[in-house]
Amino acid sequence: MTQLDALVDTSVQSVLWIAQDRVEAGSLSDQFHLLFAADLRTALDTLRRNPVRAVLVNLPVPGCGGGELLRHIRREAPEAPVVVYEPRGAASGAAGYGDAFLHISEPMTAQELGDVLLNAITHQTPKRGEYLTFPVGSSSAIQEVVEVVQLVGNRRCTVLVTGETGTGKEVVARALHTASKRSGKFVAVNCAALPDNLLETELFGHTKGAFTGAVNARVGLFEQAHRGTILLDEIGDMPFPLQSKLLRVLQEREVQRIGSSVAIPVDVRVIAASNTNLVEAVAAGRFRRDLYYRLNVVALRMPTLRERVADIPDLSEYFLRKIAELESAQPKQLSAAALEALMGYSWPGNVRQLEHALEAAVALSGNRMLLEPGDFDFPREIATPGFGGLAALDVPESGINFEELIMGIERRLLERALQKSGGNKARAADMLRMKRTTLISKFKSLEAFA
Repeated sequence: MTQLDALVDTSVQSVLWIAQDRVEAGSLSDQFHLLFAADLRTALDTLRRNPVRAVLVNLPVPGCGGGELLRHIRREAPEAPVVVYEPRGAASGAAGYGDAFLHISEPMTAQELGDVLLNAITHQTPKRGEYLTFPVGSSSAIQEVVEVVQLVGNRRCTVLVTGETGTGKEVVARALHTASKRSGKFVAVNCAALPDNLLETELFGHTKGAFTGAVNARVGLFEQAHRGTILLDEIGDMPFPLQSKLLRVLQEREVQRIGSSVAIPVDVRVIAASNTNLVEAVAAGRFRRDLYYRLNVVALRMPTLRERVADIPDLSEYFLRKIAELESAQPKQLSAAALEALMGYSWPGNVRQLEHALEAAVALSGNRMLLEPGDFDFPREIATPGFGGLAALDVPESGINFEELIMGIERRLLERALQKSGGNKARAADMLRMKRTTLISKFKSLEAFA
């Protein structure tokens, strides 16, 4: 049977197994048509010559790290799910494998590996235009996020994800859902995007005739997320009266549709996200203290792109490939100068702004396959580095908020040092001639007043 015949026959699936040694395949040989490769060159050559349904990377592979190997595989087989099998690896090692279907760090039998591969092929193979939702990058900042996802992903506990706009809070929420292996679906709702009355209806549903215009009964998002995960984005903007109803759902694990007294049990994993300071909102009386503690069981802070500059090459490659597939084109590349420009920019809009900047550059570059710095339009007042602006400082007749100005300058210096150090806090502290603990303390104090 040829490889093509194997793909046509739905009972046989072609799988590329990349391993240092050709280990005993066991029951895998019965389940799949296995193609073996012992090194990167052989693996890429096999991918070029044979369509495969999945790739199993059995680490370690000599002379090639798992993250590097995965990037090369993605260029040749962008739609094949990749399972990284590292039976003697550490959980933190998965930080570089964000684009993989699964990273396994515990020993498995051949039968168990076969089940994982079959699941990857039949249920999770990315379709055209779909991308795996997991943080991309291998910086220490994003590695900490990945570690938390791996530790709590398969648990039921509520997670509060915080971070600036555009840092990828929904991405990590989807990663938590994927890691949980919950059978239900992932449901996301933006609490700031809906009017108060409509938000309550969306979350809890309503009965027929519950209010004017309710001509039919409606199933709420909590019911839709049964046995799955619900993301309550921008939770800080949820109306105060609605917060008490949400608290009851979290405590009782049941919902009541508007207009009904019947309690409906729901098995839902709740993830809340906010780009505002909820501690401040609690102190100001805008957010319930008991709800905050109920949501903040596990706190997960998404780092800014300024804190993970080292991830910009991987993120750029990922987005360029995504843009190319959506437009049915070949992915464009960044010149060395363009990549340097991207890594030197402050990115106030974070990862989302990077994606949009790349999309615009691809469109404006015409038929050229290599993107140059001139293809990117950065706001001058944000992009210009250095301290030239300090010379122009003055005290206007109306006065100035001295503390706010100094905190702004201090924040900028700390962020620039962290950016230039590639997210390494110790190196950033050395650049500023301070202790690492002092740098961390300053960041925390500035966040408290943000």
